[in-house]
Amino acid sequence: MKGNVAQMIEQEFKYYAIFKPFGYLSQFVCEHKNKKLLGDLYQLEENVMPIGRLDEHSEGLLLLSNNGKLHQHLLAHHTEKEYWVLVEGDVSDDTITQLELGVGISHQSIIYHTKPAKVKRLENVEFPERYPRVRYHKYKPHTWLSICIKEGRFRQVRKMTAVVGHPTLRLVRVRIGNYTINTQATIGSITSINPNDIMDLFNFNAG
Repeated sequence: MKGNVAQMIEQEFKYYAIFKPFGYLSQFVCEHKNKKLLGDLYQLEENVMPIGRLDEHSEGLLLLSNNGKLHQHLLAHHTEKEYWVLVEGDVSDDTITQLELGVGISHQSIIYHTKPAKVKRLENVEFPERYPRVRYHKYKPHTWLSICIKEGRFRQVRKMTAVVGHPTLRLVRVRIGNYTINTQATIGSITSINPNDIMDLFNFNAG
């Protein structure tokens, strides 16, 4: 019986993970002209849509599915998301603590205090080259951070680093829940996820 259910789920629902490139909107349709869309890169089954979003200037893991219940599940369970963030300047221990405790950011003209996060420095981070390339300040150092949050206000991570004086230069989402992207994968790559794996990765009953 379990095999028949899994087969039915596989036929009905599709799940994908992509390494979204810089400069693309996390959508297939847009009213604004001259915007790069996911449909320029991928031809997928009807009704397959992004689960969540990444802003135009962010890269990395984006889940797509025609099962809208997955989106609701991830929101309801406050699923953790991890971002690797290249910021301007040397980041002090005090600043990391500040980010972990939460900071005040502007959201829809209201000051919102972010919930506790997990933040740490990263060493020897390697990603495929981004185009256009990241512009580094000639006379300033830079730091890679891992920032894990369970919320997702618009451009939240960028606002968090900016408010503590370290503007984001590059932002790549590497993990949603227990699903981690291959950080050496080709930017724009797409992976089909087995529906049975979705259950294990997100504790989600896909049916």
